[in-house]
Amino acid sequence: MDIRYLKGVGEKNAHYLNLLGIKTVEDAIYYFPRDYEDRQSIKKIKDLKDGEIATLIVEVALINGTKKTQSGKRLTSVVFKDDTGYITGIWFNQPYMKKTFKVGEKVLLYGKINRRYAELQIVDPKYEKNYQESLEVGENILPLYPLNKYMTQKNLRKIIKNALDKKEDVVQEILPQKLLRDYKLLDIYTAIENIHFPESKYMLDKSIYRLKFEELFILQLGLQYFKKSISSDLTAYPIQLSDKLKDLKEALPFELTNAQSRAVREILLDMKKNKPMNRLVQGDVGSGKTVIAAIAMFNCAMAGYQAAMLAPTEILAEQHYHSVKSLLDRFGLNIELITGSTSKKQKEKILEALLNGEIDIIIGTHALLQENVEFKNLALVVTDEQHRFGVRQRSSLISKGHNPHVLVMTATPIPRTLALFLYGDMDISIINELPKGRQKIDTYFVRSTMRERVYNFIKKEVEEGKQAYIVCPLVEESEKIEAISAEEAYEYLVNNIFNGNTNMAAILHGKMSNEEKEFIMQNYKDGKIKVLVSTTVVEVGVNVPNATVMVVENAERFGLAQLHQLRGRVGRGNLKSYCILISDATNKESIERLNIMTKTNDGFVISEKDLELRGTGELFGLRQHGLPDLKIADILKDIEILKTTKDLAKKIIEENIIDNEEFIPLKNKINFLFKEKIDTATFN
Repeated sequence: MDIRYLKGVGEKNAHYLNLLGIKTVEDAIYYFPRDYEDRQSIKKIKDLKDGEIATLIVEVALINGTKKTQSGKRLTSVVFKDDTGYITGIWFNQPYMKKTFKVGEKVLLYGKINRRYAELQIVDPKYEKNYQESLEVGENILPLYPLNKYMTQKNLRKIIKNALDKKEDVVQEILPQKLLRDYKLLDIYTAIENIHFPESKYMLDKSIYRLKFEELFILQLGLQYFKKSISSDLTAYPIQLSDKLKDLKEALPFELTNAQSRAVREILLDMKKNKPMNRLVQGDVGSGKTVIAAIAMFNCAMAGYQAAMLAPTEILAEQHYHSVKSLLDRFGLNIELITGSTSKKQKEKILEALLNGEIDIIIGTHALLQENVEFKNLALVVTDEQHRFGVRQRSSLISKGHNPHVLVMTATPIPRTLALFLYGDMDISIINELPKGRQKIDTYFVRSTMRERVYNFIKKEVEEGKQAYIVCPLVEESEKIEAISAEEAYEYLVNNIFNGNTNMAAILHGKMSNEEKEFIMQNYKDGKIKVLVSTTVVEVGVNVPNATVMVVENAERFGLAQLHQLRGRVGRGNLKSYCILISDATNKESIERLNIMTKTNDGFVISEKDLELRGTGELFGLRQHGLPDLKIADILKDIEILKTTKDLAKKIIEENIIDNEEFIPLKNKINFLFKEKIDTATFN
């Protein structure tokens, strides 16, 4: 039912609700509060504690008016009283508040209590004059919803209350009664009512648990159900272990770490089976994932099959190509590269050789996904940084083979809790150690007043024969954004540090042609360019062991995971390396993020912190995985519910309980939510 036809809405309110994502009555019912005001306990002023959030019923005693603070803010204060004492209400930059109250009137206040010396304060409190009405709602636990400038809490509460009258028409109980009993869950109607207007704190907690349980259970059941539906009758080419693997291991210019050896063993054993492998290799920046992919592709090629490797950028694809070729060239394999820059003539030659089976290993970008790319016997697909590709893009390459084995690599460290959720259908190999000889990167957070000193440090490193990166958030100067651009940084570096010598540095950014980017990157790799001033095009995959300094300008504009990736561009050899984050941020969260970077080099710790600060949905883009959005569950905080629902889902699928009559509503819901994944016939 369209929201505009709900009682109390109409065209105007419907438009405002649409801006909040509420288009139907069902949307309104599932528009959950972001927080609650617990007004069950009215406190007396004498019982208030510093730092607590409290509800008071008080009388206006004195209106002090407005004065300027030392920091230039305008402070308005009003003194309130009850029969036990006095408290001062404080509002910043809201001078109209002095006209809001009249001496002698009764007011309900709700807010955080501060004790300043001998004075009690309540800062920027919510207030209501007709509080008798609000105190009747749900035993005084009031929902607080995300709003826009057109909607008030009061209006939205009324609209959602009206929507709840229709809940039995638009909401269906999809969990079987036995499951509700076994797991002591509320029915959906009671849960929905109490998530918005709780009868008590106990009922609110029970409602939240029920809705989180359902959300995570549907997702876990969908993952398990889908995995079984596509794998039960799929057969893949079983690829036996090649006798040449021993020769390859001896020919490697380095010794594999224990973690790399373990991952290789897991992959090769998976590929021996006649069921398609579906494995994620998760390793921190510089942990050596490319060699693992190379060994897997080598084993595939030695068995007479073809392997393909998909990378998100040309720079990364070319780097993988050169790395794999240098490792495998001596074994007589035909390894090719295809990107958007490949000439038409060369592309035609590659396509013909691929179809004829003359190419053993192909590495490429989105160019691999085009319809005219055909294989003779594709048996292994490797995807690097797969979250940069859409569901359909990834599946289009897989569909070019006969249920090929799938290997996904990521250098974006995903906490195990999130990996358990995102890749519930995949086996996971974790590389949790760096190759021998890699040194810890020292990371510093400094203010822009230190820029000259930082750039002179770069000069010192360059004079010792080393190289550096300077990464900026913008290509060119912007009036709207206060941040140093790559062009400004380059000019400052050349003119102030290198005395006008333009041969020492170069700019690299996404607006350049592929030819320009390749030319500059090659010169940088060859050591002809000493300092690369760039945007984040160097974030993933660039490998220059001689680079020892990474400077990130306006570092507060980058996420933790992105900063960690940028830092991973240095320290790739055995030279002591440094990462310097320049920022004048005053925001508490930004400063906390930058300080985290200085304290740890562990990508898994950083990704956990990133999730805590930014939330699960934003960090890893659940929609990129084709998964339904989470409205109430939180992967980090709800790990116990996640484990419970995963075990339950596994049991239901393994025992074929899902085909029982009482599970039909749940099965229908899963088919609806996971339709795109089922259509694309791949889940990676």
